[in-house]
Amino acid sequence: MDTHVEIKNLTHRFGGLQALTDLNLTLRKGEIAGLIGPNGAGKTTVFNLVSGFYVPSEGHIMVAGVRINAKRPHEIAAMKIGRTFQNIRLWSEMTVLDNIRISQHYHLGYTVADVFFRTKRYRAREAAITKTARELLQVFKLVDLADEYPKNLPYGIQRRVEIVRALSLEPALLMLDEPAAGLSTADTIELIEYIQWIHETFNLTIWMIEHQMEVIMSLCQSISVIDFGREIAWGTPEQIRTNPEVIKAYLGDGAI
Repeated sequence: MDTHVEIKNLTHRFGGLQALTDLNLTLRKGEIAGLIGPNGAGKTTVFNLVSGFYVPSEGHIMVAGVRINAKRPHEIAAMKIGRTFQNIRLWSEMTVLDNIRISQHYHLGYTVADVFFRTKRYRAREAAITKTARELLQVFKLVDLADEYPKNLPYGIQRRVEIVRALSLEPALLMLDEPAAGLSTADTIELIEYIQWIHETFNLTIWMIEHQMEVIMSLCQSISVIDFGREIAWGTPEQIRTNPEVIKAYLGDGAI
């Protein structure tokens, strides 16, 4: 299986705080992979570095064979890398449809002049973007909510809208930062089925941070465990479940 993400000797500092230290990590193309560890271990820092929100202090990040250390978030997104966030970041004053539409601005294909003069190209591209957004909402059974505002929707539905927005980038790599955070037991079970369906239907690589072990163990083919900014273990769910170092650092006796 080809490597999708390869992190080598990655170090990141926030002033005097060392968040990651000489981290080495590999994500294989086409798999669902997990990234777990205690609070403050550096998991979201890894995602922010890969998605261009931070620039590494040292080391290298390769995605699909391309070094992305100095790329900005919009350049990363244009490389077909989509992500969600631990805290939902939908535009609450925009409709669900417009939240999906606006995420496609990388595919606009028109200029500022086209917008100003409302040219044929502008109208055609806007119509195409709207059509794509509605089709995605239809696929995910959210089209009836297209004109609703996210702030008025249940938390579990907002999570689904955020994932759909990330998918509207047509990503080859989808990064999910704690997608089950705040969900009820019923919504968590539905999320597991939802992510599995997305993986099979869209044929993409999924990389997820998650504290709910039920989600990680049910979905992931491989799991990386980091602690104090270093990878302490990598393996299958069963290998991670029984790894003494992981149990000591994170899971705890009888945690799974």
